Amino acid sequence: MIRDIERMAHGEYDLLVIGGGINGAAVANMAALNGLRVVLAEKDDFASGTSSKSTKLIHGGLRYLENLEFDLVRESLLERSIQLKSAPHFVRPLGFVIPVYKGDKRPLWMVRLGVFLYDLLCGRHKIAPHKLLTPEKVAGIIPDINSENLVGGVMYYDAQMDDARLCLENILNAENNGAHIANYMEVKTFIVENGRAVGVEAVDRISQKRVSIRASHVVCCAGPWTNVFMAKERSRSPMAVRTTKGVHLIYKGLFSPEAMFLTVKKDQRLFFIIPWEGNSLIGTTDTDYQGSPDNVSVSDEDIEYLLKEVQRYFPKKKVRKENVITTFAGLRPLVSQPGRPSKISRKHVIKESYSGVVYVMGGKYTTYRKIAEDVVTKIKGEKLIDTRDKWPLYGGGRVKLLPEDIARKYDMPLDVVDHLIATYGTRYRDVLKMVRGDPSLKGKICSCSPVIQAQVVYAIEKEMALTVEDIVNRRLGLVYQDCPSRECERRISEIIDKKGVAENLI
Repeated sequence: MIRDIERMAHGEYDLLVIGGGINGAAVANMAALNGLRVVLAEKDDFASGTSSKSTKLIHGGLRYLENLEFDLVRESLLERSIQLKSAPHFVRPLGFVIPVYKGDKRPLWMVRLGVFLYDLLCGRHKIAPHKLLTPEKVAGIIPDINSENLVGGVMYYDAQMDDARLCLENILNAENNGAHIANYMEVKTFIVENGRAVGVEAVDRISQKRVSIRASHVVCCAGPWTNVFMAKERSRSPMAVRTTKGVHLIYKGLFSPEAMFLTVKKDQRLFFIIPWEGNSLIGTTDTDYQGSPDNVSVSDEDIEYLLKEVQRYFPKKKVRKENVITTFAGLRPLVSQPGRPSKISRKHVIKESYSGVVYVMGGKYTTYRKIAEDVVTKIKGEKLIDTRDKWPLYGGGRVKLLPEDIARKYDMPLDVVDHLIATYGTRYRDVLKMVRGDPSLKGKICSCSPVIQAQVVYAIEKEMALTVEDIVNRRLGLVYQDCPSRECERRISEIIDKKGVAENLI
C-alpha cells in the first residue's frame, strides 16, 4: 500500500470517507469497485476501534427474534451467506449450544421455537439444520457443564470471523481498485463552501503535516465518534448515536469444543463462550457509555461480571482472573433511542446533514456490505455492480492447492502454511514469495504461534502497519495468544526499528 499524503492533498475525488472501521472500509471498497475516485482517512489504525473488538461473529442475530426484528435477521442471514462464500479463509461455520435450565426466563419450548424460526428465515442459506438436545446430549458435547436442573438444549449454526482482518481486506481491496488510503490521518474540521461540505482539514500524525483533502461527497463512518463529528458541523447538534460498551475476555484454554450461547442470571442478558485460537472468548456486556470513545476500557467489575457467570455454568472448574490472557472493550454506535441497551435495534440509518455530509449510524458487523451498498447507491444515484453473489475481498476466493502440496512446493512447515492460508486466503502466495526472495524471513518470530518473520515485513510493506500494536493486535492477532516471554513483540519491534516506520507518531 502507498501512504502518499501529498497525493491525497492534490487529488480530485468523488468521495471522501472518514473512518477506517468496517463500515468505512466497505464503503471505500464498494465505491472504488463502482468506479468512484475514493480517498479514506482514519485517525488511528484500521479497525482499531470497535471493528477489532467485536464478538467476532458473522451471524443473523438469534436474539433479535425476541424483538420481532424478522427483517433484520433475514437480511443478516443473507449477508452471512455472502461472507461465507467471499472469505472462506476466515469466515467459517460454527455450532452454538444453548443449554436450558429449569426456571430459565427462556424455557425450552421458546428456545426451540426460536431456532426453528431462525432456520426458517435462513431458507436456502442455512448452514446446517438445528438439533434438539436432551440433557444427556448437552453433557456429552460439553462434559463439564453444570447438569443440575438441566432440562435440555439446542444446537444451531452461525459463523465466526477475524474482524480486524476482514476490515483490512476491504481496505486492501479498495486500494487495489484505486482508492487512496491513509491510517493515522486525523480529520480536524470540515471545509464548507456555500453551505456545502467539500472536504476536510486533516493532520498526518506521522509527519505532523496539515493536509486539505477535497471531494464532491463526504461520508462519515466514524462509529462511536459520530456525535463528535456532528458537533464539528453544528456545536449544539443533538446526540444521534448512543454508545454502549461491550467487554470481552480471552480466557486460557477451552471450556467447550462448540460455542455456547448463555444467559446471565442477574439481569437475563445473553452472552457467549466461544472457542478462539485454542482459548475461549467470553462476552459480551452491554452497558451505556458516556465518556470519550478514546478512553473506553475494561474495569474489574466487567471482568468479575463475566467470570462469575462462567463459574456458574462450570462449577467444577476453578475460574480465575489470573487465567485471563487479555481483555478488550468496544463501543456499539447505536442509533439513539430510549430503552435498555440490549433492546435497541441494530438496524443502520444513513442521514445527510444540512451541509451534505452523509452519516452512517447503527448497524451490525454482519450487515456491513449492505450498509456500504446503501451508502454508495445514495451517493452515486444509480444501480451498482451486484455483489450479492460474491463480495470482492483482497484474499477472497478458495485456495485451490492442498496445504500439504503448498508446504512441499515452498519447503515450509505445514502448520505455517495452514496459518498463512487462514490469515491471507489466496494471498498466502504473496508472503511465500517474500520468503523465496529472502530465506532469512522463513523463521518463526516466537514459539507461541506459527507466525514467521515474512509476515511482519509483509504487514509493514503491504498492509500499512506502522506500530507494534498494529501488527500484534490487528494484522496477526498475537494479542490473543498466551505468550509469557513476549518474544514475539520484541522481535516485531526490532523489525519495525530496522524499517524506520512510525518514529514520529503522535
